[in-house]
Amino acid sequence: MTVLPITIWGEPVLHRRAAEVDVFDDELRTLIADMFETNDAANGVGLAAPQVGVGKRLFVYKYENDDGAPPTGVVVNPVLTLSKVSGALPDPDEDEEGCLSFPGGQYPLKRAEWARVQGFDGDGKPVEFEATGWFARVIQHEYDHLDGKLYVNRLVDRYARKAMKQAKRSGWGVPGLTWMPGVDPDPFGH
Repeated sequence: MTVLPITIWGEPVLHRRAAEVDVFDDELRTLIADMFETNDAANGVGLAAPQVGVGKRLFVYKYENDDGAPPTGVVVNPVLTLSKVSGALPDPDEDEEGCLSFPGGQYPLKRAEWARVQGFDGDGKPVEFEATGWFARVIQHEYDHLDGKLYVNRLVDRYARKAMKQAKRSGWGVPGLTWMPGVDPDPFGH
């Protein structure tokens, strides 16, 4: 298994819809194993293929949950069903989110409290589970990556302005920027 570099906001693969996976083979399983390794090295709770430069519809997660889902898993070609998202403003203490592809930034964002995900594992076998609370947030966050969205694209105006200032200060928004988990400093201080 190999730790892969993580793409940073501005890399084109992060901003376009990922392609469906149509072949379940050793190459896909190697990518999945490398994504688990990379997620662990980055102290992440989830990682989508576009975040490692691969425009395919799959993500891995590692999150202890009370929903009966495995604490680690992969979902290939996911379909997501959500409960309604509250129209209330996000709580800065309860709704703060971060992203390995927007390293170091954490901003409040409202998400649905419940999600059902359906898809496949790395062998093409069906996967289906429900997620609530923070686990639902993790699943929504990773799914967004497959549609070319980062959580900062969903922020309310005042937090979106702060995020864009962070991106500008950091020199992001251009292709070719990555960081290497286990080599570069952990942007979230784990």
